[in-house]
Amino acid sequence: MSTTEFPATVEHADPATAYASPGVGKVAVNKAKKVHRSQNSGGVQKQRAKMISQSKRAKINFPVGRIHRLLREALHGKRVGACGAVYLAAVMDYLCAEILELAGNHAKKANQKRITPRHLMIAIRTDPELDEFIKATIATGGVIPHTKKNQLSGEQPRKR
Repeated sequence: MSTTEFPATVEHADPATAYASPGVGKVAVNKAKKVHRSQNSGGVQKQRAKMISQSKRAKINFPVGRIHRLLREALHGKRVGACGAVYLAAVMDYLCAEILELAGNHAKKANQKRITPRHLMIAIRTDPELDEFIKATIATGGVIPHTKKNQLSGEQPRKR
């Protein structure tokens, strides 16, 4: 057999490389897949598709399935679309990433490696959009550092 000829059946070839070989038809590739599947067991078994979570499909860090379940429970039997949970998880992921980025910048300015509640509070209160959106009090966050303009210049407040 010369190097340009290919065998009629591919029994020991990997299915991924069988497609790349020229001259091999679909029948030979299907036989190769069956042999590949049945190498561990005696009979031919169906190959199960790998389970991929909705979060991994959408490339989101928040659990889409859990958010979908909680939405259904909150609406007490009303229908919830599949895209609603993905959208809500993506919004929550974006907000957390934005807050953590700002808080990390404040921690870096303070020469600290950990983000504390104080850094979170300063990050939220210094950003006008986040400040308007998040009205909650952060425990052990402290107060926003604020100095009045008249105290900076050395003037005293007017007395009435």
